[in-house]
Amino acid sequence: MKISKVEFDSKVENFIEAEQEKYETSNGISCNYTPFCFVAKRCDEMIGAISGASFFSEIYIDELVVKDGYRGKGIGMQLIKAVEEFFSGQGFNNINLCTNGFQASGFYEKCGFELEFVRENKSDSRLNKYFHIKYLD
Repeated sequence: MKISKVEFDSKVENFIEAEQEKYETSNGISCNYTPFCFVAKRCDEMIGAISGASFFSEIYIDELVVKDGYRGKGIGMQLIKAVEEFFSGQGFNNINLCTNGFQASGFYEKCGFELEFVRENKSDSRLNKYFHIKYLD
């Protein structure tokens, strides 16, 4: 056996997805990985976006960004609400996300997320990881 660093291309991605799907199926689980993205626009200008994926019984928010000059106006909350409304009633258990210390951990708590735990970065607290969860009804 030889291990080498390679480019992450479609061949590697297809291999990983196929093997994961076989393993999940052998355990009676369906991943059903589905990426999503919602965009906030003012006229034709993109002023915010949220992206992530749903799989298994959870929804993961990967990115949430609001353009400078539009922050603090409720756009981020509206984007999170759009995700919640879209996935409402589809059998998902919770929404998860992770943010860094220099970002907006308190913002997510205002949106109803609970702080599950913090992973400390011993050299730079701005890079502490804040893991949040919001259980769905």
